[in-house]
Amino acid sequence: MKLKPIEQQVVAIVGASSGIGRETALQFAKRNAKVVVSARTESGLASLVEEITALGGEAIAIPADVAEFEQVKSIVDKTVDRYGRLDTWVHAAATAIIAPFEQVTPEEFKRVIDVNLMGSVYGAMVAMPHLRQTGRGAFIAVSSVEARRSMPLQSAYSASKHGMEGFLDSLRSELKQEGFPISITNILPSVINTPFYNKARTKLGVMPTGIPPYYQPSLVAEAILHAAENPTRDMIVGDVGRVIDLLQKIVPDLTDTLVGAIAVPGQRTERIKATDDPNNLFEPIEGYNTTTGDFTDKTIPSFLDWFDFHPAVKWGTAAGLGALALIAANILKE
Repeated sequence: MKLKPIEQQVVAIVGASSGIGRETALQFAKRNAKVVVSARTESGLASLVEEITALGGEAIAIPADVAEFEQVKSIVDKTVDRYGRLDTWVHAAATAIIAPFEQVTPEEFKRVIDVNLMGSVYGAMVAMPHLRQTGRGAFIAVSSVEARRSMPLQSAYSASKHGMEGFLDSLRSELKQEGFPISITNILPSVINTPFYNKARTKLGVMPTGIPPYYQPSLVAEAILHAAENPTRDMIVGDVGRVIDLLQKIVPDLTDTLVGAIAVPGQRTERIKATDDPNNLFEPIEGYNTTTGDFTDKTIPSFLDWFDFHPAVKWGTAAGLGALALIAANILKE
């Protein structure tokens, strides 16, 4: 499977008005890709296209709600009408209701599933025929470490991300069986410093927060661009996410206890926020046309991601460590 260089690609990004999606669009544009950006917030899209144009890039905006199939289809239709093809699709749209499960209404839970999970499903339904026609391409979904380890107070969000991982695994298997060289990638960020927590609906009485440390959205954008050129199954972004994933695999019961003790009180800030304060669960919200959020002072660098960008070194190191372990085991036996 061989993907085009980024500078030769037409890339569609949904959820592009802020946060990870916006940063990703900017990074694609800087690498001379033709960029199609979509979201519900039209002011965010307009400012993004202006920013890309000022950088010397090329972009068009197509407002859409990813929970509506026909609106998602219009993104692909207009992309192909404009550029004649589609090479990479990036699903970065997400919303959340942060509250104890017993306080979440059926409509709120369903809306999170519709945006996060069904939005990515609709994207695949409309993008895949064009990727098949092109003969290659990449479908990249921004999931979350919560696809591997759920968080309390985020039942709908965690469920949607688990669903995304299951959907992508099934789709990937079908494409391999059929012999289509289309790359399916699941990007699993740790806690990222975006306006996500400003925009989420909450019933905690205060503005929610992730559990620090945070990572900057540029790290996730770097992973997405890597996957657009290099077929990649999945990538966890942020060292803390890798630790959580490992703990969940080896000591899930202990992880339940630790996460409950830390995440239930830890997701609350001291800033008052009522349930009916502006949020993006059902309607777009203005004022957050930025890549980063309010937690830059809590961000740290990530180091292990480098190995995903250099797989030969990654697996060579793993093989070397495995050989050392075998040698050590034989010495101990003697």
